[in-house]
Amino acid sequence: MIPKVSVVVPTYKRPDYLERCLRALLSLDFIAADFEIIIVDDANSAATRQQVEELAQRSQSDGYTIMYVPMAGALHGPAAARNAGWQQARGEIIAFIDDDCIPELSWLKAGVAAFDDDLAAVAGKIVVPLQHEYTDYEYSVSQLSQAEFVTANCFYRRSVLQRLSGFDARYRRSWCEDTDLFFKLLEHNLPYLKVPAAIVMHPVRPARWGTSLRQQKKGLYEALLFKKHPALYRERIQAKPLWGYYCTFGVFLLFLAGLLAGLWLLAVIALCAWLYMTTRLCIQRLQKTSRAPLHVLEMFITSALIPPLAIFWRCYGMLKFHVLFL
Repeated sequence: MIPKVSVVVPTYKRPDYLERCLRALLSLDFIAADFEIIIVDDANSAATRQQVEELAQRSQSDGYTIMYVPMAGALHGPAAARNAGWQQARGEIIAFIDDDCIPELSWLKAGVAAFDDDLAAVAGKIVVPLQHEYTDYEYSVSQLSQAEFVTANCFYRRSVLQRLSGFDARYRRSWCEDTDLFFKLLEHNLPYLKVPAAIVMHPVRPARWGTSLRQQKKGLYEALLFKKHPALYRERIQAKPLWGYYCTFGVFLLFLAGLLAGLWLLAVIALCAWLYMTTRLCIQRLQKTSRAPLHVLEMFITSALIPPLAIFWRCYGMLKFHVLFL
């Protein structure tokens, strides 16, 4: 029997999160025979294979189908993993969810029910639970609830994915690959719908100190997104270049130049300007987040390092993808 919908879940060495997600998928308010679950393992891990196959065997008697798809070779990234999943899917509708997410019981039913003869795609609602005092990283993750179209909770017709050539595998991190596909949807004037009743919970994973610094690497893929969809990028992502970062980094270089040239007045003025800009960025990040002393210290240190790192990765993206992107 061919299922109506295929649920694609990319994963990479996160057995606990994957187990939680799979348990939730097997509890959905949806006829078991009407959907299949496809786990795409980007790590090609023997442990993950065993985990998935054991659960597949136990749930088979209840009518569920769970397929394990390994990705051979080095790390490919979530875009390529999702492509591998939907290309092996049998359902007419492809539902995407991340392994660290938890679907509500009616998630699949609400998303699938929204499709009519013309609808190409559906975006569900993401809920990010936060504590009373949350960190800058947690606040950043919570912005997923405001995103237009993210692969942690979306549905596409399989025929539409084929028409749009799926995800661009050049996005090797979980960043911009879903927006890129959404922009292709808009450029082809294909109809989509937001369905708030299709709810997925996205708990915030623990993060190490300074995770905001590591996230600056995402600027590399912002450059690719801008190259492919410049008008939509400026309209929906970022209207202007990051002039504040360039100014902050510029006055810091001016401070260093003043020191090397022995121009002490210039160096002092540039240092004061840099401290002002860095402090302003720090205060902006703290406005809605925790004021715990260690968090405040982390915000100041990372606010000093974010502008040069952001510029570095954007410049790297410009060189890699041959695009002028500021």
